[in-house]
Amino acid sequence: MTALHLFDLDGTLMHGSAAPVEISRQLGLSAETTALEREFSERRIGPPEFAMRLHALWSELTPAHVRAAFDGAPWLVGIKEVWQEIRERGDYCAVISLSPSFFVELLLEWGAHAAHGSVFPAVPFTRPVDVSGILTPAGKVEVADRLCARFGVSRGDCVAYGDSVTDEALFAAVPVSVAVNARPFLAASATHVYEGRDLREAYGLTRPTLPQNAGS
Repeated sequence: MTALHLFDLDGTLMHGSAAPVEISRQLGLSAETTALEREFSERRIGPPEFAMRLHALWSELTPAHVRAAFDGAPWLVGIKEVWQEIRERGDYCAVISLSPSFFVELLLEWGAHAAHGSVFPAVPFTRPVDVSGILTPAGKVEVADRLCARFGVSRGDCVAYGDSVTDEALFAAVPVSVAVNARPFLAASATHVYEGRDLREAYGLTRPTLPQNAGS
């Protein structure tokens, strides 16, 4: 059997931060984005409005800013090593995030089989955000289903890693979940709970529940 590992980005692969925060730091807009993140976490705004307001805030954004944000972000250690081991087992790994696609897709460089984010226009922006491409928590499950079809697995073969309310629907849809530095309500629903900064340790918690395959 083959497993599909589904990783959230903000607060999960990235410790204590999020892609919008790191991008805005490059533009000197940390305070504005922190306030926007608070509105989102308190559910005063939803993903479409959040995305549109980020787009407006980032009018001066360039590819160099995005790369600097990615390279300087507080990533968990061991991401590349975990994804390499997943590949060597014959399994699959993917990132599903509400953060902008132009940032999320950079994780393909580290060995993810797939990386899906909210679809923003190319940087620098010359077009508005199409809200139909902005992911929602329920949309994460839809992306996971498409990935299952692509890789020839089912939801029953999936492991989800996440930290917050945006991962709740995906945790409910798959049999194995890992709460990584997560909010208490999400940790209470998870198969495994991890606190720390090493993805190798979080991934190691899943070993007893992973299907065995020919690549093991």
